[in-house]
Amino acid sequence: MGIEQLLSTSSVLGFFLTLVRLTGVFVFVPLPGLRNVVDPARVVLVLGLALALYPQWPHPDAGVNAGLFAAWLVSEAALGIGIGLAVSFTVEAFSVGAQMIGLQAGYSFASTIDPSTQADSTILVVFVQTVAAVLFFAMGLDRDIIRIFARSLETCPPGTFTLSQGAVETILIAGSTMFSTGLRLALPILAVMIMVDISIALLGRINGQLQLMSIAFPVKMVVGLGLLAWISILLPALMRGASATGFAAMRTLIRQH
Repeated sequence: MGIEQLLSTSSVLGFFLTLVRLTGVFVFVPLPGLRNVVDPARVVLVLGLALALYPQWPHPDAGVNAGLFAAWLVSEAALGIGIGLAVSFTVEAFSVGAQMIGLQAGYSFASTIDPSTQADSTILVVFVQTVAAVLFFAMGLDRDIIRIFARSLETCPPGTFTLSQGAVETILIAGSTMFSTGLRLALPILAVMIMVDISIALLGRINGQLQLMSIAFPVKMVVGLGLLAWISILLPALMRGASATGFAAMRTLIRQH
């Protein structure tokens, strides 16, 4: 009897709905090296997490028709992708800030291989992405995501979520924090870089024989590196603030049903 209850049609439908929602989350969740892992390992990871959430599986009516169940699958995928995007915006905010800093400090000329995409990327962006990923796990944000996901199965059961205008606005608001957090990270360094440029321009104006253009590039790189090391103590606070906004967006998303 226990096996029959475990493998009932309602449980199987609940497993597939949970699996689709969880797969949508993992499309955008910035786990380091996840994109480079072979497909069977990623499948096992998602299946393992779905099975671990067995107590939270929904139990829809076993007599649901195929059309309605397909609509549920689409809505579950949309909700999972929305949660994954809210998490991705938290880490991508640091990449936006690194792009701004690297362009002004001269680090945009140095490129390396991005381990997550296997494409050429500036060295500062790859470094900041690695630091953000370390903070992501050090601050326990991965566990918070699992908790919110498990909670979403209770507050937003299958068949109740709809991709409304409010849900889209919630994701857009979470995406806007990506640019504001990146600007907060880069603004102090950008301000000092502008002051360095103005100082070098004034010195060149005072004495035209000074070859300041040849030393401007290394000076800006050294100053930018020193300032980046100085503001690194603020990275956990920025990560905490960005993650709080992302988690608030996720909670709002799973309650809109």
